[in-house]
Amino acid sequence: MNFKGKAISVDVNDNIATLTFDLQGESVNKFNRLTLGELKEVGQLLTQAKDIKGLLVRSNKDSFIVGADITEFGDMFHLPEEEMLAGINAINADFSVFEDLPFPTVTAINGLALGGGLEMALTTDFRVMDSHAKIGFPEVKLGIIPGYGGTVRAPRIIGTDNAVEWIATGKDNKAKAALAAGMVDAVVEADQLDAAAMDLLQKAINGDFDIAAIRKQKTSPLQLDDIENIMAFTTAKALIGQQAGRHYKAPMYAVKTIEKAAKLGRDEAIKVENEAVTKLGKMEITGNMINLFLGDQALTKTAKGYASNNTPVERAAVLGAGIMGGGIAYQSASTGTPIIMKDIAQAGIDMGMGEAAKLLSTKVKRGRLTADKMAATLNKITPTLSYDGIDQADLIVEAVVENPAVKKAVLAEVEGLISDDTILTSNTSTIPITELASALKRPENFCGMHFFNPVHKMPLVEIIRGEKTSDAAIARTVNYALAMKKKPVVVNDCPGFLVNRILFAYFAGFVALVKEGADFVAIDKAAEKFGWPMGPAYLCDVVGIDTGVHAGKVMSDGFPDRMGQTFKTCLEVMLENDRLGEKNSQGFYDYKADKRGKLRKTYNESVKALLAPHVDAPKEFSEEEIMDRLMVPFCLESIRCLEADIVSSATDLDMALIFGVGFPPFKGGAIRFVENMGLAAFVEKADQYKELGPLYHPTDTLRDLAANNGSMFK
Repeated sequence: MNFKGKAISVDVNDNIATLTFDLQGESVNKFNRLTLGELKEVGQLLTQAKDIKGLLVRSNKDSFIVGADITEFGDMFHLPEEEMLAGINAINADFSVFEDLPFPTVTAINGLALGGGLEMALTTDFRVMDSHAKIGFPEVKLGIIPGYGGTVRAPRIIGTDNAVEWIATGKDNKAKAALAAGMVDAVVEADQLDAAAMDLLQKAINGDFDIAAIRKQKTSPLQLDDIENIMAFTTAKALIGQQAGRHYKAPMYAVKTIEKAAKLGRDEAIKVENEAVTKLGKMEITGNMINLFLGDQALTKTAKGYASNNTPVERAAVLGAGIMGGGIAYQSASTGTPIIMKDIAQAGIDMGMGEAAKLLSTKVKRGRLTADKMAATLNKITPTLSYDGIDQADLIVEAVVENPAVKKAVLAEVEGLISDDTILTSNTSTIPITELASALKRPENFCGMHFFNPVHKMPLVEIIRGEKTSDAAIARTVNYALAMKKKPVVVNDCPGFLVNRILFAYFAGFVALVKEGADFVAIDKAAEKFGWPMGPAYLCDVVGIDTGVHAGKVMSDGFPDRMGQTFKTCLEVMLENDRLGEKNSQGFYDYKADKRGKLRKTYNESVKALLAPHVDAPKEFSEEEIMDRLMVPFCLESIRCLEADIVSSATDLDMALIFGVGFPPFKGGAIRFVENMGLAAFVEKADQYKELGPLYHPTDTLRDLAANNGSMFK
């Protein structure tokens, strides 16, 4: 038999069938409706074929199969539960057909075999892997678990412990680890892959292996006695529960699904998996995680669209060293773009180079970088106290003190030393770009490039368009951000831009709560329970109390009706008492380094005494009220930014908050959070706090959308 489809082809030579995945019109193979339909057809043809002795499964693309088409798979989750379950059952039956073919089967894995791609490979008797390939089950990152038999076949091939680790963590695995675990049977160089797979298949055809025994192991219950079963899954649930936390359901679902199916044969075990996938698919968190995945892709596509209109940055410069400048220099150099790091003081240079060296040394200690590569990266950073060589930079990041007068002076000075097409950017966190551009002769070549601290950890970079910023300036800056392996989002100018404008509405809710007698420790606990990586008091300490007070004044001036304060805030009290946060080891909390050098916070009772003269009598607030008081302003300011076209879409806004300030990913972003609640329900909740002022007042547009069952996602 021969078959030629739009995703799959089958050729037969010397009674050996070769099934090739090659999805037309796509750069990668994936399981969309077309591919799954052809897979079903091919499975039926192979089952009925005469004289075929073996099957080789391979790919014509750079990767084997990257998984299911999440846009189509996600649509399935909107079906009625019974219909969704029936659909998944049918797909799994088509996969099992390949496991039951009456002749030996081998898969050649190149590039990536992820999710459904790996599950397809597991249906065959043997797997040969390219030495540079990676395989894994990333489904938990989307809030689901493997749905094409992965929770059934993996533990029967590599054992319970290994399968739990592979599935519940969602990590990719290199060839060496895959071979050691037994997930693949051989690893070869890429140019030998097809030949090695065919050789293994020929040996299987010749009877060198007990195919029946291999298949019996894959289709039978797990070979665990009762004690082994209890020990394996009790330990696994404790470990995965601790790692995943209470907000993410899929990892624990994976463990429990494997456990529930442990004593069942393949077909019954797959039914257990299908039921678990269906239940997860109906959860709000799954929709949020899928939207997060799609939003990330959309953000990257938009950024690449900007970047395609300009040439790459071959040499950069950062003005102002220290921790931030050193972090920017490190990120640029470590991703391949040489950079000049200029400061007015040797102490700043030393601090900046020290920051870069520290980050690289950590990689060396962890075995992720060689000493030679560390030295080569440091050599890409040119520290200097002068402007020598600055005229060679394609793009310059100004990262001096957050003071408009100082920034304007530095920007004007450097503009006189560079070419007419060099792009100037400012790493300001709050000062409007249009205001800073007033000091320049070529404002069209200027935009904001706001990095988040610490630079090496925070994915987001805000690219801020001023009133006179050109498309060329935006394009080159986005290009540079992508080269630095960051996630750029282009926003329009206003005080605080996008992320900090929204964040300081949240802080406004926080300082008002403290003023009314709320305990900041209780506020932090409620926020962390909600899903934030840290509460607002702790976050202020990490950002720096002095930075927070300064930025708060900028935001107060910019939005006095919502963010202006008529009282001395708790942040101002901390600043007056030289409690600056982590930077001087005392803020809302005290900080001390542990054995690994990581700062640990402890509560200091004296802070309450410092605050006492400036706050109302202690008052206990419920966790629900605390979060309402924080999140209503946060979400309303997000909506205002969207309405004012500060950001181009609700998706970009949500992604910026997740990547920029750590908004709980499982909640999907501020706009998704509001839409999941229901616009009418959110407006009703906000109205409960209307006496607190404009910070809590829904916009007219939001009220109209709520009344008409509209959506902020277009």
